Amino acid sequence: MKTAVFSAKPYDKEHLEPANQSRHELVYFEAHLNPQTAVLAKGFDAVCCFVNDTLDAETIATLGSVGVRMIAMRCAGFNNVDLDAARQAGIRVARVPEYSPYAVAEHAVALILDLNRNIHRAYNRVRENDYSLSGLLGFDLHGKTVGVIGTGKIGVAFARIMAGFGCRVLASDPFENPALQGVAEYVELDCLFREADIISLHCPLLPQTHHLINAETISQMKRGVMIINTSRGGLIDTPAVIDGLKSEQVGYLGLDVYEEEAELFFEDYSNVLLQDDVFARLLTFPNVVITGHQAFFTQEALSAIAEVTVKNLNAFEKGDTQSGEWVA
Repeated sequence: MKTAVFSAKPYDKEHLEPANQSRHELVYFEAHLNPQTAVLAKGFDAVCCFVNDTLDAETIATLGSVGVRMIAMRCAGFNNVDLDAARQAGIRVARVPEYSPYAVAEHAVALILDLNRNIHRAYNRVRENDYSLSGLLGFDLHGKTVGVIGTGKIGVAFARIMAGFGCRVLASDPFENPALQGVAEYVELDCLFREADIISLHCPLLPQTHHLINAETISQMKRGVMIINTSRGGLIDTPAVIDGLKSEQVGYLGLDVYEEEAELFFEDYSNVLLQDDVFARLLTFPNVVITGHQAFFTQEALSAIAEVTVKNLNAFEKGDTQSGEWVA
């Protein structure tokens, strides 16, 4: 099956080719998929897309008009896909619901450790021959209360790690996960906001979770709270969290995702002036650490993503409506 792989990086090809074993004809495009680039898919049966591709109604209409019959997302999230438009166009949509929950969970913990012990600042000081400790004071994680919002496989892996540090773990999710029995205590969100020293987001971006972290919810939190987001950027109202940082209501912020990341992350803009004033403001805070959507980026995760993506292409080619990871 001829498949156009958009937003393709060298590491995508390195993992997709062994998984594919030459079964499908994969053609790689560096460009993001959007209404302007969708015409590149002419003559292809499927497109393979990533989190920052734009699969709105306009893009999907173009894909349908040029003969595309399947969208294979090589990620878990699909909030950037207009599923109703896909159904109307007769285009099937599949995703990779899980790859390595440990990759994302461990990255969230890395952000916590970095922020707490000021590793990023200490690293820069030592490189400048400055070995002073002022301003680098941290705290013991042992005995702190950690709030986990979203307890799917990633949230569970994160909760278990934090419990291993000797933390009290609070969890919030519409559906309690039995895997957390004896590890975490399920509470209402307002209780979690009120009691947690550290809050880590592991829930999907849905209408009801959009801007879950906002001025009102931040005001309910402990003063000096640490907020970690390795899930989706839209979970956080960024101007509100900036106000929280300025007032010191928010003491630490660790982000691997950002609401307006689509035209920013995964590219090298080191020789270009940053045009996003909100993101630029975030970068001025010494108690903010941002990584560019790399939490998933491990050998194990990329291999799993490639394998499931190819499995979904195989299922579509065979007309198998059961074994693929379909969302539309």
